[in-house]
Amino acid sequence: MRTVVHVTHEIVQKIGGIGAVLHGLLTSRTYGEAIDRDVLIGPLFSTDGALESRLGEGGEVLYSSRDGLVRHPLAAALAAVERKYHVDIVYGRKVFHDRFTGITAHPEAVLINVNHYDPSRIDNFKWRLFERFGIQSNQYEWIWDYEQYCRLAEPAVEVLEALGAAGGAEPALILAHEYMGMPTVLAAQLNAPRHFRTIFYAHEVAPMRRLVESHPGHDVTFYNALRLAAQRNLSVNDVFGSQKFFYKYPLVDAARFCDNIFAVGDYVLDELRFLDRAFENRPIDLAYNGVPAFRLPLEEKFSARRRLRQYCVHLLGYQPDFIFTHVTRMVLSKGLWRDITMMEHLEKLLRADNQSAVLFVLSTETAARRGDDVRSMEAGYKWPVAHREGYPDLTGGEAAFYAGVQEFNARARNAKIVYINQFGFDRRACGDRAPVDMEFMDIRHGSDVEFGQSVYEPFGIAQLETLSFGGLCVCTALCGCAGFVRHATAGRGTQNVLELDYTAAPGWTFNDIHDCLAVDRKTRDKMEAAVAAQAAAEIYRRLPRTEQQFANLLENGYELADRMSWEVVARDYVLPGIERALHPAAAGRPEEPTEVCSSSTYNNSEK
Repeated sequence: MRTVVHVTHEIVQKIGGIGAVLHGLLTSRTYGEAIDRDVLIGPLFSTDGALESRLGEGGEVLYSSRDGLVRHPLAAALAAVERKYHVDIVYGRKVFHDRFTGITAHPEAVLINVNHYDPSRIDNFKWRLFERFGIQSNQYEWIWDYEQYCRLAEPAVEVLEALGAAGGAEPALILAHEYMGMPTVLAAQLNAPRHFRTIFYAHEVAPMRRLVESHPGHDVTFYNALRLAAQRNLSVNDVFGSQKFFYKYPLVDAARFCDNIFAVGDYVLDELRFLDRAFENRPIDLAYNGVPAFRLPLEEKFSARRRLRQYCVHLLGYQPDFIFTHVTRMVLSKGLWRDITMMEHLEKLLRADNQSAVLFVLSTETAARRGDDVRSMEAGYKWPVAHREGYPDLTGGEAAFYAGVQEFNARARNAKIVYINQFGFDRRACGDRAPVDMEFMDIRHGSDVEFGQSVYEPFGIAQLETLSFGGLCVCTALCGCAGFVRHATAGRGTQNVLELDYTAAPGWTFNDIHDCLAVDRKTRDKMEAAVAAQAAAEIYRRLPRTEQQFANLLENGYELADRMSWEVVARDYVLPGIERALHPAAAGRPEEPTEVCSSSTYNNSEK
């Protein structure tokens, strides 16, 4: 029996990319046929609410001592782990259902409450982390995000053994989804190395995200510096100063001790090697994320498009010739200001041809607004065309973006931006001016162009979610999805995807790392404007204007998405990588890392 364990924080609720990966893999027929047993394990973040809600919608709780549910064949074994570490365990099954394919998966799920953990045991574990891997936990243990995943580690390994997930003829495989899973991986290597093999699933390289977001030059500075550093065999600590103060750094760096590493994009692989040159000698496999691939009849494309155009009529009083969209999280890395810059250039082209467009930006920093609040804002001041700062409308980050939207809308004549700071895209979520039959997938089905001009994007599933539906997908070259497109098209490219490189603007070259570090916001703004001016002309040229052009984009988009589906990802990337981790000798790889962690003083005087 082949068992795969996923250590993640996205068990109960899908938050971001990890949740999308879990859903995509677990509902993949190819993956399901190859893996006999999946176990999800992570922290129990809250003990509030009813027993039925512990594992999310559709989840089935089979054991929870805190809730008095202990009639289970493995109750005694689970209770022993609880007593040993002073933790609470919830065990059951989670439901993943793909409504398009009809596939349903029921992986086992384990949540562990570590709030009252035995202090002596966590101190001993941290000491062993230092002895074996050189991780100085005393520098970070005041950070709960670090502490809770260290506390999760040893009981997680023992729960897996209690569940019979270890000790078979073949080792169980632990996938550490991001830095959060690394302490559990290291605990498995310390306590039960014969029972487990390990993979670090790099959905990003957390220290690199922090650097890209914090520097005023963002991706322009970081990726040009990375390229020059690679030529000089320099690491991130040589270029940007020591990053070891950042609590995620030692956990990601410890991925070099895993049996394999999955990188969701080509730049993630480069970033790992920039993090520590030791990664140059460690096995790393590309494991792109999958892209939704569904056939959409042309008439349904047009129907969704008509609803979006009608929504624009209700909001702004005109029916646009073109529909642009951007569905994303409201975080700095998404580069939302670049949408406004791009629209400035597109609007000039539209004006010259007496055509019009609207950009719907669907993004929020907070939870979904209540229907009553939406209708109150709609009636009071015409939300979402107009906004006001403060609850229930704009948060601080939303207000900053909306200021740019206001300025653009005041100047532009042939294009407008509608900023919808809401989860959902139907009448319930968007108010009474939305068409009665409008639904969320309309913003995917009816889009002519989907923007995704991120400054840091390890993969970017959202950028390609309109691909199957004939939308032109605009992404940056650093996005992992751009690399997948290059692989899927054998480097020939496609009319359906436009890849922009903001780090290589015309007229700018970087031959020295100090020049990269000196890039300020003013310089970056000029470079972005130069790239956007060229890209806007290409976007405008590619926009579909005839029924045949719509049909071609729809058919070609589906064919490309089908070559980038989760079935392809499972078959060509994930499953071969799992095989190499479980049987490294057969793959011609060393079974143990050759490097030894450096020794340093561990200040444990407070213990």
